[in-house]
Amino acid sequence: MIVKHLDDVVKTEDDIQAETWNSRRLLLKKDGMGFSMHDTVIKPGTETLIWYRNHVEAVYCIEGQGEIEVIGGKTYPIVPGTLYALDGHEKHMLRTEIGMRMVCVFNPPITGNEVHDKDGVYPLVEE
Repeated sequence: MIVKHLDDVVKTEDDIQAETWNSRRLLLKKDGMGFSMHDTVIKPGTETLIWYRNHVEAVYCIEGQGEIEVIGGKTYPIVPGTLYALDGHEKHMLRTEIGMRMVCVFNPPITGNEVHDKDGVYPLVEE
């Protein structure tokens, strides 16, 4: 059994800071669950280009509000209680004026070492 609290991750190597977001990585590939799970804060007044070409992701908003724009497609509002799943590897823009807090699940699981490249892609990384 794995039991963690967010405080166990904050300000450790699994608390990843980026310009527009902060990802507290609760479960990673090394945990052997078949997925990774993150508590992610999207910083206020930001927009982030993301394209998980190598992963599928489900995201559940628990605080704040913003929007997700599928590049070349529709824009959807995000408020607490909204879930979106990138089951088609959709390239998208994530925007927020006031900030958001999200629970994110990735498959395949990430190792914790991934960073977005210029296209917003996480590469497949082996530990």
